[in-house]
Amino acid sequence: MASLNKIEKNIGIVLLAAGESSRLGRPKQLLPYGNQTLLRHCLQIASGAEANPIVLVLGAQAEIIKKEIPGFDSQIVINADWEEGMASSIRLGIKKLAEINSAAEGAILMVCDQPYVTSILLNNLVSAHQKSGKQIVACGYAGTFGPPALFHNSLFPELLQLKGDVGARNVIKQHADAVEVIPFPEGTYDVDTEEDYEKIRGVGKQ
Repeated sequence: MASLNKIEKNIGIVLLAAGESSRLGRPKQLLPYGNQTLLRHCLQIASGAEANPIVLVLGAQAEIIKKEIPGFDSQIVINADWEEGMASSIRLGIKKLAEINSAAEGAILMVCDQPYVTSILLNNLVSAHQKSGKQIVACGYAGTFGPPALFHNSLFPELLQLKGDVGARNVIKQHADAVEVIPFPEGTYDVDTEEDYEKIRGVGKQ
């Protein structure tokens, strides 16, 4: 299905933050960013977007990281299978979103280590979805596409079938004719290593 017959507005956010940050050697969720942590920054961005509910998926060191959550209206789920990789967090997040709102017409998948994501960008994903009628709206950067990305609920079953240490890229590739891409050149900046962190440290865009 390349397009939808109606404009969809009922979109939630799944914020994926369950990884152990093995390459970094410490939880990236708790890295200082501006006057707060990277996770709180991402929650603030998600909270400012015209999408809800927000489902926050935690996993490694969840009890420590949960201390960063007070003050945000988010539904927390703990991924006991976080060692499997990102697919397990996507499955859990989508399942929780559907439980909270069975009428949810879509979900934005967002990761916790892209500091230059803004509320405006998330709103642009929703707007592009409404205008294009496409099932998927992904961000384009560095000659490819990736998160944050919006998926219509018709693709939830495929997201729930993902396995292993993979994101939703394969779902996007399998529906190339149903994808709208919006530019997000800053998407190349994520935090996997100390070198990555030094590149964005102290900027603290809000």
